[in-house]
Amino acid sequence: MTSTLSIALVQVASALEPDVNRARLGELVGEAVTCAGEHGPVELVVLPEAFARDFGKPGSDVSGYAEPLDGPFATAVGEAAREHRTSVVAGMFETGEDPARPFNTLVLRGAARADYRKIHLYDSFGYRESDRLTAGPPAPCVVAVGGWRVGLMTCYDLRFPELARALVDAGAEVIVVPAAWVAGPRKVDHWRTLLRARAIENTVFVAAAGQPGPRYSGHSAVIDPLGDVLAEAGEGPAVLAVTLDREVLEEARRTNPSLANRRL
Repeated sequence: MTSTLSIALVQVASALEPDVNRARLGELVGEAVTCAGEHGPVELVVLPEAFARDFGKPGSDVSGYAEPLDGPFATAVGEAAREHRTSVVAGMFETGEDPARPFNTLVLRGAARADYRKIHLYDSFGYRESDRLTAGPPAPCVVAVGGWRVGLMTCYDLRFPELARALVDAGAEVIVVPAAWVAGPRKVDHWRTLLRARAIENTVFVAAAGQPGPRYSGHSAVIDPLGDVLAEAGEGPAVLAVTLDREVLEEARRTNPSLANRRL
């Protein structure tokens, strides 16, 4: 069990052309690893939700851009991870049983492998993501990365505290949240508040990588288990590099033993 985990969050916009996004993967991961160099080897690079291809206009049919988990995009994520000796998380649309409604999936490739299908679809704030996508099974996804237990959730999942708690109950020490958090009134405030709430109530690190403005909210961030903001981007493109310390996690859980004290 290692005492630290070095992560880099890449706040970048995905294009509407999948080949453009695939072509940028290696460069973006390389830049993230270079930017985080002072923190030592980077064990996890996180890109946003739907990085393989942007959602397009609200309500757009994305089924034509869905790929299998051994398709071009997931393969490119694995190649970028191998080239830069790290693990990489990025979002894509995955083919499923319903050809018209693919999954919104995170793929993690590198020293570890996991696939997480977004559970909570964005049927909110005037959007109807479930019209175009299929929800994943309601089960927590936790994987070992660099000696740490990393839980995965996607964007709108952040608004559901039950999932964060299920991830922590499954052993997560860090919750990673790739997102395309649509911009609008109060949206940045909601984003910040929910990131800190999920960290505080679960005494867990939260690392969230969003797409930038103007369409999305940006403000990728890393929050520690007592709710302190370790790093936060603005609205535009950015890379955040942070080293997480297990001693901080353990001290937070001694200071605020809410997980041990709960009765429900």
